[in-house]
Amino acid sequence: MKNIYIYTTMICVLCLFSLKAQQTPANVQDEAISVVGATAHIGDGTTIENATIVFENGLIKEIGSSSAIKSIGTIIEAQGKHVYPGFILPNSTLGLGEIDAVRATRDFDELGSLLPHVRSLIAYNAESKVAESMRPNGILMAQITPRGGRISGISSIVQLDAWNWEDAAVKIDDGIHINWPQTYSRRYDPSKGIVVSNENKNYEKEVNELKGFMTEAKAYQNASASKVNLPYVAVKGVFDKTQKVYVHVKNQKGITDAISTMKSLGIDQMILVGADEAYKTMDLIKKENIPVLIKRVHSLPNKEDDDYDLPYKNAATLFKNGILVALENSGDMERMNGRNLPFYAGTVTAYGLSNEEALQLISLNPAKILGIDVQYGSLEKGKSATLFISEGNALDMRGNILTRAFIDGRDISLETHQTKLWNRYMNKFSQDAE
Repeated sequence: MKNIYIYTTMICVLCLFSLKAQQTPANVQDEAISVVGATAHIGDGTTIENATIVFENGLIKEIGSSSAIKSIGTIIEAQGKHVYPGFILPNSTLGLGEIDAVRATRDFDELGSLLPHVRSLIAYNAESKVAESMRPNGILMAQITPRGGRISGISSIVQLDAWNWEDAAVKIDDGIHINWPQTYSRRYDPSKGIVVSNENKNYEKEVNELKGFMTEAKAYQNASASKVNLPYVAVKGVFDKTQKVYVHVKNQKGITDAISTMKSLGIDQMILVGADEAYKTMDLIKKENIPVLIKRVHSLPNKEDDDYDLPYKNAATLFKNGILVALENSGDMERMNGRNLPFYAGTVTAYGLSNEEALQLISLNPAKILGIDVQYGSLEKGKSATLFISEGNALDMRGNILTRAFIDGRDISLETHQTKLWNRYMNKFSQDAE
């Protein structure tokens, strides 16, 4: 009797996992595919009307006007629709956590402060139901980034249709993430009913500790140490220029201090992340040729004297001043909210950028910043066939209705747990109406 109970329990558990598992990853592309008649949004600010895109073996073979390109293989008629390069979500904990309220599902923050040797990629859950939910909105790639500490660890870039982290990896260990010390902290004072700011009196000490660690790590690379120091070994790529440094910083003083400190250490592959007050230091950022991953567009201003629409227009301000800028989504509920990335770009179109310029902020620009633009980020001959077909404008939630999506030419599923529920209850209500 006991054995029967055990077997029954095991069968129930297996059935549960089969219901909860992510969609099976698509097979490798085995025949040519031609998308015909759509408006192609290249990702570099240009479009092609009535375009034909031919891709084979995972790569774009031809792209141009339908009158000039011969269709081959399987033909997808897409007249009146739109084709976009797969959107890229930088600086995300996607796949490193599933349910915020359940500690066992969160694996993005390790104990300690100086952790450049922590690799986020090996903790990435390719079967995350949250990651799966990005694809129906056109987000097909993401930078998986650790959190916490002064140095959080190393990020990697993945595509969002894989069996495991090895299959998902597009660029392994692309850069180290530093959380720059804050010059002040803000908290809500219930006795006063307002948000108050407090100066960080340890700011200089914290900066010097970080600088000291990086200085010692740099010296370690040129020394013949008898004992391996993993944190020092982990930052080797920063100094030999094979890895980038992502500095998470908010205000003007932090930005200027971070730039001068990294420059003094000989680090020139630096990216600012968040950078709320980057608009105050645009001349310096442009002079040093530093890209910016701008904070979530759908946010409130941080200070009482900030423009009410500062988060909406910040990206356009930097873009128009010649700074390489892309959108990121860190913050509360960041994994779930990641699916809103195209709508952040859509908001930017109302604050100074055209539709095609805004598209660059979530396609080619993040690809350039992350160092994957040779393969991804735009619809160009020879690049990866990572793209999707949308019924309408993919930066508008009314038009962002995907009909097909491909990653490296693989025809991926757009079904998720959410679409299953939607179909289930739409049928229920249609039955009730009858």
